[in-house]
Amino acid sequence: METSKVKIKTEFIKLDQLLKFASLCDTGGFAKEIIQAGQVKVNGEVCTMRGKKIRPGDVIEVDQFRVEVE
Repeated sequence: METSKVKIKTEFIKLDQLLKFASLCDTGGFAKEIIQAGQVKVNGEVCTMRGKKIRPGDVIEVDQFRVEVE
C-alpha cells in the first residue's frame, strides 16, 4: 500500500475535498462516486459521507493508497 502525508492548514477539510487535494481524484464528481460506492475508509471504517470532516491525525484509504493527514 502506497502511503503519503497531506498537511492541512485549517481545522478540518471535507472528505471529498481531501481526495481532490491529495490527487486521489481528478474531479469532485468522481470523489462523490467512490465515496458513495463505499470505496473510501476513514480511520479503518468505510465512510459514505462526502462532507465528513477530516482532521489532522485521520487516515484515509482508497484502493491501494493511504493518506495520513497532518
